[in-house]
Amino acid sequence: MTIAVDFDGTIVEHAYPKIGKPIPFAFDVLKRLQKECRCNLILWSVREGTLLDEAVEFCRKNGLEFYAVNANYPEEKRDDMQSRKVVADLYIDDRNVSGLPDWGVIYRMVKFGETLDEALQGTNDHEPKKRKGLLARLF
Repeated sequence: MTIAVDFDGTIVEHAYPKIGKPIPFAFDVLKRLQKECRCNLILWSVREGTLLDEAVEFCRKNGLEFYAVNANYPEEKRDDMQSRKVVADLYIDDRNVSGLPDWGVIYRMVKFGETLDEALQGTNDHEPKKRKGLLARLF
């Protein structure tokens, strides 16, 4: 599964152009999704140039390496891209219609294929649910 993740307001608090404080559990959850679910993470940010480099380095210092940055794959050059939108199975962004759920909720939705409502209820069985939706088809 490929997941595009926004930076400002999603991984860190809004402080653009500075880098805000990490949002609780963001780094932990993203690293777990990489390890446990073998997700390819793409940093998908409005940042460019030095500001983008600083964000990537901040993530690296917090133990998070991305598959690609503002691109569909690591080797993709900016000239090759038709648009800034990257192709992903899932997008995690604070500008989502319903806002950014807690990172624990995001983890349950991706790892166990739960709906938002199920993840919000937070049952402790941690057993993957049988789903007919997108997440079930991807795992």
